[in-house]
Amino acid sequence: MFFAALPEPSRLGDVLMAFLSIVFEGAPYILVGTVLSGLIAAFLDSRLLDRVLPKNGVLSTLVAGVLGLVFPVCECAVVPVIKRLVQKGLPVSCAVTYMLAAPIMNPIVAVSTLTAFKEFQLVTGLGSIGNATMTISRLSLGYAVAVIVGLIVLRLRPEQILKPRIVESMGRGRTPEGQAHSQAAGFNARLVHAMRAAMGDFLDTSMYFVIGVIITSVFNTQVDQSILNSVAGNEWLALPSIMGLAVVLSLCSTSDAFIAAPMAVFSMAAKLAFLVFGPMMDIKLLFMYSGVFRRRVVLALLIGLFILVGALSEPWMMMIQKLATK
Repeated sequence: MFFAALPEPSRLGDVLMAFLSIVFEGAPYILVGTVLSGLIAAFLDSRLLDRVLPKNGVLSTLVAGVLGLVFPVCECAVVPVIKRLVQKGLPVSCAVTYMLAAPIMNPIVAVSTLTAFKEFQLVTGLGSIGNATMTISRLSLGYAVAVIVGLIVLRLRPEQILKPRIVESMGRGRTPEGQAHSQAAGFNARLVHAMRAAMGDFLDTSMYFVIGVIITSVFNTQVDQSILNSVAGNEWLALPSIMGLAVVLSLCSTSDAFIAAPMAVFSMAAKLAFLVFGPMMDIKLLFMYSGVFRRRVVLALLIGLFILVGALSEPWMMMIQKLATK
């Protein structure tokens, strides 16, 4: 009697189901990221960044690429975090490098990739770390691409990259007045400030996130996915098609390896492109980036990352496979 009362399947129902599944998967990470951004705004002493990072711009960009190992966040959480870090005085080149690398260069993603591609047994068993070719390829290529983009950004001024309101707020906490106020405020006052900042960031970030998820849900449920099978065997179309799929699927970097691993019709190089490009650029990130960066910068990131990851994936995978067999 209960099952007879269930509504008939419908296109709208499919879209809503896909929408809710992505929201429930991504929203907790956004919440974590915005809470972290609020804590950074209230408790992080801007002078700490000056002490930790090398003074040399190139070296600091190289270091920023591995910060994800210390502060692991997924792509849903990283945007509000880097916005706060920039306002605290983190160089924009370091922020962009961390933003692109952190969703890939972190322990959680490494373990999920090892598990999805059945490389975990090789590493922990009789095999060596050289057998984990996909995991090593993903982390190393993600780091390399993020650093390349960061070094390009290093040559640009913040006002050429960031939205005006972000530029205006940069360094406010670095002024003597701001530091004195921060030191004078008690723990409770700072905590209230952190929660208020987190609430504002959550609402701001969620707006862009929801727009991206709506588009993704419609694509996932209303477009015939079998079309990809016809292009996967084409050497010239396989990489662009799977990278385009990464954009529209908008998967979390902690779980996307489990989607890529069973794609038998695609080569390992194509899967690598999927696993590197997706966490750096997808539909929801396009809208979330738009809240921090100028439109032309977001477009340049989309095109530049597409070309860079697409060009490097196959030779990078071949290089890692050769190193693994030695």
